[in-house]
Amino acid sequence: MTSVEAFRGLYYPNKIGRLCFLSLEEVMGQNGVKALLRLADLQQYIDAYPPNDLKREFPFEAISKYSVALGTMYGPRGARGLELRAGRVAFSLGLKEFGPLLGMADLALKLMPITMKLKIVLNATAQTFDRFSDQSSHVEEERGRFVYHITRCSNCITRPEPGPVFYIARGILEEATAWVSGGRRFSVEQISCMGQGNCSSCAFAIGKDPLE
Repeated sequence: MTSVEAFRGLYYPNKIGRLCFLSLEEVMGQNGVKALLRLADLQQYIDAYPPNDLKREFPFEAISKYSVALGTMYGPRGARGLELRAGRVAFSLGLKEFGPLLGMADLALKLMPITMKLKIVLNATAQTFDRFSDQSSHVEEERGRFVYHITRCSNCITRPEPGPVFYIARGILEEATAWVSGGRRFSVEQISCMGQGNCSSCAFAIGKDPLE
């Protein structure tokens, strides 16, 4: 089983780092993000978000640091809500940036069965991170659900109390399934966390049937 310490020194592209901060800005405002970056010891990004390119220079540790700082600022419940909302915004912004590169913007999805739509968008999301970052992701299909696995994860690093709290990733998956289904909502729950040392991936279960 891989130690999360092995994930230090891994990177996202600058574009994803920039989208993370823009998404947070959407839900907590510019001043809120500045305060967050100070608390997270990420002052280098204040008024200087990563450039909009695909160079892998945005460190995994930055994701974990600002997630921990959100918990300090707003408490577990408040941070959870903010990260889920930021994750949903991140998918919407990311679709504009990465969708054309993966052909997602042009897919004729309307006539496909809902299960096929979910499979396509979840795999495309995993492929985006696999292709452009050091995050490793894949999707497995099971009876009644899909399981989205992250096997190199940024959220587990530097956390004092690791757990299934990768809410930005969960928000991304929630918005991905809503987008591909025309606004319907599906159950998305994180079911394992590598930081707890008892599994080989940070995994999310996505139900095949809409909640409403």
